[in-house]
Amino acid sequence: MNELKAKWLRLIGEPDGYDFEPSFTLLKKYDHPEFDGELYLQQNGPDTFQRVFMVFPKGCENPVAGVVVPFYYPEAMLGFDPETGEELPGFKNIEMLLHLVRRGYAAATADSYHLTYLNSDKDRSDFSRWQDAAEALLQDHPRWTGVGKLVHDTKLLTDAFIADPRVDENHLGIAGHSLGGKMAFYSGCLDERFRVILASDFGIGWDQTNWKDLWYWGEKVDSLKAAGIDHASLLGAAAPKPMFLLAGLYDNEESGEIMKKAPGYEGCEERLVLLNHAVGHRPPLDALEEGYRFLDKWI
Repeated sequence: MNELKAKWLRLIGEPDGYDFEPSFTLLKKYDHPEFDGELYLQQNGPDTFQRVFMVFPKGCENPVAGVVVPFYYPEAMLGFDPETGEELPGFKNIEMLLHLVRRGYAAATADSYHLTYLNSDKDRSDFSRWQDAAEALLQDHPRWTGVGKLVHDTKLLTDAFIADPRVDENHLGIAGHSLGGKMAFYSGCLDERFRVILASDFGIGWDQTNWKDLWYWGEKVDSLKAAGIDHASLLGAAAPKPMFLLAGLYDNEESGEIMKKAPGYEGCEERLVLLNHAVGHRPPLDALEEGYRFLDKWI
């Protein structure tokens, strides 16, 4: 493990008394015209579980390249509810899971911890669930961080995904938008199994987006900034791993300058790409296609 990676693992912290054997149970299979889908329940804590949804090209038997797609919940990255067929217009054109399986990849996503850490009657789209879950998490595990929990759960998702014989673990990427972009960036930098990172408009600079929210770093951001630690350092922990950043609202040309500061990319700058579509938070399909072609090249 290199020094930068070890440093960032210390920074995101670790839980206390979080020992458990992750169970992984198949709940249902889906025979969709465009993919074969499977829904699982995976233990992601001593008393908590996350739903995991995997998609495979139709009739897939031999190992294919895989992409992990972290986000709020699986249906969003499909763009519809596989149980009812109901479309989810709030996620139109960013349904990365569906896009990727159409390109021949296996892909997987899961619930994030705002849905799994606490039992709640609140709707899954109620953003106050994030604050509730983060407060409970940090009360239980004060040496941890919200971003550390996100990395932890993405690792479990990845463990289960590459255990499937239809996934080629030697050709693995990670992709995400917004919250999913943050998760893809952190997990992609800290998990050596990922060969390439695709992240969309997550705000790589501390002041570009909501890193100070409790479910990410909280007030610890201030101490990181005071120590001169930024995300160029985290990217350097993965160097020279290829990364493609789609900028649009929270990310911009300044994000590209942060990426260029990452150590370890000297002489291979083509592995770091910023595409600033500048049309808002949600990337247009042609910009996403550029990102997918980058995955194709490096995965």
